[in-house]
Amino acid sequence: VLTKFAECKQNGYTADSVEAQALVIELQNYITENYYTCTNEILAGLGLMYVADERFKTNIDKHAVGTAEFVSKAIKVYCSK
Repeated sequence: VLTKFAECKQNGYTADSVEAQALVIELQNYITENYYTCTNEILAGLGLMYVADERFKTNIDKHAVGTAEFVSKAIKVYCSK
């Protein structure tokens, strides 16, 4: 899913685009199906952690520099609806 976010960003989509928002849903579903129920509240916290915790940021940015910030912004848009 993170690779898809990187591609979305590299293709010029914004965090509030339909494409990015669909990826947020895909990420939330992936977490729920594989780890734990990922509520919007938990998802919002993850979005913040992806940029605040350098370990997460570095790992996510391996897909492309700036991906962590892009994912975080997309999650923020999604959770503010």
